[in-house]
Amino acid sequence: MANYLAQFQTIKSTCNHLIIAVEDVSDLWPTVKNSFEERLPFKRSCLNNKTRNPVFVENLPAEYILTTDARLRSRFPQEQYLFWFREPYATLVLVTCEDLDEFKTILKPRLKLIVQNDEREWFIVFVSRAHPNNDQATKMAKKVYAKLEVDFSSKKRERCCKFDIYAPEANFWEDLEARIMESVRNTLDRRIQFYEDEIRKLSEQRFMPIWNFCNFFILKESLAFMFEMAHLHEDALREYDELELCYLETVNMGGKRREFGGLDHGDDQAALLIPGNKSLTQIVQDDSFREFEFRQYLFACQSKLLFKLNRPFEVASRGYSFVISFSKVLALHESILPFCMREVWVITACLALVNATNSQYKEGTATPEIEREFYRLQGDLYSLCRVKFLRLAYLIGYGTEIERSPVNSASLSMLPWPKPAVWPLVPDEAASEVLLKEKMILQENPRVKHFGIQRKPLPLEPTALIREANRRRASLSAGNTSEMFDGKLGFADGSGSDASSKTSPSSKAQAISMSRTYSTPGNFEGSIDRPMRLAEIFVAAEHALKQTISNPDLLKTLSSIQDIEQKYMDLTKGAADNYHRSWWKRHGVVLDGEIAAVCFKRGNFDLAAKSYEKVCALYAGEGWQDLLAEVLPNLAECQKILNDQAGYLTSIVRLLSLDKGLFSVKERQAFQSEVVSLAHSEMKHPVPLDVSSLITFSGNPGPPLELCDGDPGTLSVTVWSGFPDEITLDSLTLTLMATYNADEGGKLRSSSATVLKPGRNTITFPLPPQKPGSYVLGVLTGHIGHLTFRSHSFSKAGPADSDDFMSYEKTTRPVLKVSKPRPLVDLSAAISSALLINEAQWIGIIAQPINYSLKGAVMHIDTGPGLKIEESHSIEMETYINAAQISTDMANSGDARKDDNENFEQLSLLDGKIEFPDWASNVTSILWIPIRAIDDKLARGSSSGAPQKQSIVDGMRTVALKLEFGISNNQIYDQTIALHFTNPFHVSTRVADQCNDGTLLLQVTLHSQVKATLTVNDAWLDLQDGFVHAGQDDGRPVSGFFPLVISPTSRAGLLFRVCLGNGTALDENKAQPESILNISYRIAGDRTIGAHPPVAAKSNEIEGTSQDLIFRSALILQRPVLDPCLAVGFLPLPSDGLRVGQLVTMKWRVERLKDIEESRVPQTNDDVLYEVNANSKNWMIAGRKRGHVSLSTKQGSRIFISILCMPLNAGYVHPPHLGLPDIDEANISCSPAGPHLVCVLPPALSSSFCIPA
Repeated sequence: MANYLAQFQTIKSTCNHLIIAVEDVSDLWPTVKNSFEERLPFKRSCLNNKTRNPVFVENLPAEYILTTDARLRSRFPQEQYLFWFREPYATLVLVTCEDLDEFKTILKPRLKLIVQNDEREWFIVFVSRAHPNNDQATKMAKKVYAKLEVDFSSKKRERCCKFDIYAPEANFWEDLEARIMESVRNTLDRRIQFYEDEIRKLSEQRFMPIWNFCNFFILKESLAFMFEMAHLHEDALREYDELELCYLETVNMGGKRREFGGLDHGDDQAALLIPGNKSLTQIVQDDSFREFEFRQYLFACQSKLLFKLNRPFEVASRGYSFVISFSKVLALHESILPFCMREVWVITACLALVNATNSQYKEGTATPEIEREFYRLQGDLYSLCRVKFLRLAYLIGYGTEIERSPVNSASLSMLPWPKPAVWPLVPDEAASEVLLKEKMILQENPRVKHFGIQRKPLPLEPTALIREANRRRASLSAGNTSEMFDGKLGFADGSGSDASSKTSPSSKAQAISMSRTYSTPGNFEGSIDRPMRLAEIFVAAEHALKQTISNPDLLKTLSSIQDIEQKYMDLTKGAADNYHRSWWKRHGVVLDGEIAAVCFKRGNFDLAAKSYEKVCALYAGEGWQDLLAEVLPNLAECQKILNDQAGYLTSIVRLLSLDKGLFSVKERQAFQSEVVSLAHSEMKHPVPLDVSSLITFSGNPGPPLELCDGDPGTLSVTVWSGFPDEITLDSLTLTLMATYNADEGGKLRSSSATVLKPGRNTITFPLPPQKPGSYVLGVLTGHIGHLTFRSHSFSKAGPADSDDFMSYEKTTRPVLKVSKPRPLVDLSAAISSALLINEAQWIGIIAQPINYSLKGAVMHIDTGPGLKIEESHSIEMETYINAAQISTDMANSGDARKDDNENFEQLSLLDGKIEFPDWASNVTSILWIPIRAIDDKLARGSSSGAPQKQSIVDGMRTVALKLEFGISNNQIYDQTIALHFTNPFHVSTRVADQCNDGTLLLQVTLHSQVKATLTVNDAWLDLQDGFVHAGQDDGRPVSGFFPLVISPTSRAGLLFRVCLGNGTALDENKAQPESILNISYRIAGDRTIGAHPPVAAKSNEIEGTSQDLIFRSALILQRPVLDPCLAVGFLPLPSDGLRVGQLVTMKWRVERLKDIEESRVPQTNDDVLYEVNANSKNWMIAGRKRGHVSLSTKQGSRIFISILCMPLNAGYVHPPHLGLPDIDEANISCSPAGPHLVCVLPPALSSSFCIPA
């Protein structure tokens, strides 16, 4: 079967679609050919895949071929068996007949003979040539077709259809396509089953000695190709996958040593996407294929199918995995392959995959996740190609021209040097090239980094090229081993850059000359070859690569450093761009750094700076400080060249912020001096410099500073400096941020320049008053010369292990707490009862601090109207003692101060203010202030039996207090204290009795209005005009019992005898309109309780003298209530009661009891004023509520007053009341008396709907 391999490949290249055989029985094909072929390819077909599941296929290609065609007639039976996939999938039989007898005798037997082959899928197309106008021919054609259907169709399957040449039926083409697809589907199922059976038989023999992979391959690929012809690409792909797995299982089975391949010219170029790169007969070997070509052939077939399935992402995914795995296979056979065959093949494979998948991929056709993964694979392919290309550049001596970055060093360190069986030798004619390479090595001057930074070589750098190359030599020199193993006479580091940086040019030249003395290139006389020098290795590798590489473009790329650099740039940029579009954006940023190095070398500093900034941001975010120390000086150098002062300063600050072990002390001092120099120079565009990574700060350990609202203070802050030396800050400002609102806060400014030492510093800021709330540290800003800096970072609070402790973690611990506005002090009156009016009294002001110090407090006192301070007496201040603790023996002394009270002090009032002593800062104290309430009005008594209550407003006085306290007296507490002053007595009088001789007994009741004991020593009455004292009395009370002691809030009575008189005898000079009661008394009380002896009286008492106080009250004597002149009676209400909403008449009777002459009532006419009062919520008055009525002055005369009113609310309510405003109530007798309450019934029920009769 393997002998048919060449024919199999030829058939594959010529047959790529389904074949439908046409059995032209009646020579009709030339007539209908065009009509049939116009419907190809089939637009939508339904086929069965390998698992017998229906699959819809669009645009299925096919070809109609006559059975008499040579392409179907010239096949041998064995060929038909092997290549069954190219045989027809359906047989279309074209017939026509116009007579039933002809059909029965000729056409039917012939058709029976044609369709008797069970292996063929057939159906009959009856072509009607009857003209539409010929009815007889048309009817005959229908009869023949009906007979045809009866003979060849069945209920299970329709095998006939009719085609009318002149007027085809509308659904003919759909029926035709359905018949064809049914036949193709059945044929395909049968052939799939055949191939599966044959493949299963061979697969069971794969571990036997008779196994032949070529036979298995032909069957397997025939099945895959048949699926591909039917556009069942998924099944075809699955077959190729299984074929690859089977090949990998059996490729080295049985211990046979087969050729690997890859030795032909052009094999260095990967053929991953070119299935026909080599014919199968070229790569066949015995019963299998060479692995190098065959595995690429299988992948090319798989990728072709994947592209047809529009899955370029999977091509890239499979391709990357294949390149990695096949590269490992090439490494196993590297000793038999051309020099660097592995690297060159990987480069060409990656570029081919990238170009093919990019051209096939369309953005937006896949999900975002698939799209990002596709670009990630593209980036991986570019990166792999880039590393391999970089290895080739190092091999030919141009690698040192490319930036030796950490990523390049890491990539190359994980990539081994080539391992040929024998390292290539230098051609004899290449001596001049060796000299040029040596000259290039000597002239190499590595770029010195900015600030003169000396960096040690990274541990992951390419080394030992000389050692590896000479180890691969056929023989080694025993005498010049120092040239191999890091000797001073050679360059043993693989690239030459490290050696050139450690050795001076003169020593290099001496080493080269010594080397040339002992050996010359290509002309060494001796039995043992000497070790190769680095320049010779470069030249030998370059010549060997020219023999390996067949791609002229790649050869040209490696011919000069400019081309190498450009290719390196293109590959790096391709990888970076794709990584940026994937989710591996960090890889793209790292490669941006490699692009930046090339841009810097070319002088494109702007683009280099932008790329370096991205790389530095990534390294800083990940905390890779070692890598950041490599790149950051390059960024700083670009910024300095571009005159970007802000960026340059930021880069220097970041350099200073790195770990101290990454740079020497001198280098860090150079960084600081550069900052200071720029800060004190003229900056065109000064911008704030962020030093958050260099200067950190925090509050001091311990609880936060607590202040009250409005208080200033002092805040200590710990600042850590990362500068290597001391640095002077011309100004320093700290921002506080409120935790409840980020916009709230304040700024603290240092009053003078601040010198920061390396490590820990403590700085104190004056703290102005802040709003209530918790505050954390915000931003630290300041100036260094003309430079403005800021720091947003925070340090951990708490003890640090050393002064160099720094942390960039933000802390939420507040450093300041300002309490909400709360009472810091309370000022209240020490007494709650009334004081004596018009007498000097002590008022006590209690000053109570509430968890706040009153040290240095000043109180301003402002008395209101009718109140003045007795300045003749000093103000006393003492510790406040609760009234319950005062001993009872001090109650009558008028002084609540104890002799053993340590805190007592007499203060002076200066400009209306008092300064508190120090001892009163944290204790509750009381201030005793002597004041006098002034009232020029004379007290007036009442004439009713019960004492009339005095309004509290009449004796009210206010004292306005303003207390200034706090750290700088910034706290102000205003309080207005109300004090009640009153007279010692309230006097009420009444005529107790009238004697037969006209003498009136006047009872005077004294009501005590203070919480003190009053002692009445004397009392007399100055009568008003119209009254005189009875007998020979001088106005003294009838009872001479004095002294009269009146307890607090108690009453006492005096009795006077008076009679009516002319008044001239009582007062010779002037008539007196009212009587005056004079009382001489003394008071005994405690100033902590209320009224007490006046201040002056107290001093006299202490000196041994006494003085009585005089109280005067005006009295108005009236006619006794025992002899009224008018009687007002309330007449009974209607018997049916009162009801809400019904009018009712209220009646009163007014009757005169005495004549006007006898009643002595001041009434000049017979008009009497009346007034009806009623609650408006309960009554509605209809009529005049106020008016005059005529009442005769004769005794017994009477009148009736009536008024119409309406009750508004049901229940017991007060009825309207009749009053006589012009007549004193003492002259009115209510007989009969009116009711207190009357009953008002609710309104009568009413119905608003009709009741049927």
